[in-house]
Amino acid sequence: MTTQLVVTLISSWSGSKAALWGRKPLLLIAFGVLPVRGVLYTQTHNLNALVAIQILDGVAAGIFGAFSVLVIADLTKGTGRFNLTLGAIGMAVGIGASMGQVIAGSIVHHFGSSAGFLFLATVAAAAFAILHFFMPETHER
Repeated sequence: MTTQLVVTLISSWSGSKAALWGRKPLLLIAFGVLPVRGVLYTQTHNLNALVAIQILDGVAAGIFGAFSVLVIADLTKGTGRFNLTLGAIGMAVGIGASMGQVIAGSIVHHFGSSAGFLFLATVAAAAFAILHFFMPETHER
């Protein structure tokens, strides 16, 4: 529930910043909190702290949910391929989420929950680096 509340607040806030800041800086925030979240999960077993860490999930999901559509719209403008691209990205995200859970679950089974969270944090850090170094700003100012 914590995550969904934060998603609601962050998506509204980030949507208002979309034209002002551009797409990439806000996506970097979204992708940047994920490795931090993964590492923080390994540092505590306190229920209140774990719920608080869920706030970072809400930040990432709120921004990514709003901005993935904006980036797709920017990239497909005038091509007539928005729905095709949105579907392809949705499929890729679904496959990635499924594979991530299978692989992380296997790691947790063999090495423990901290190893699983650190694996997911490493994948998130790699995604952040790819976004930072290889994705251009898509919003025309």
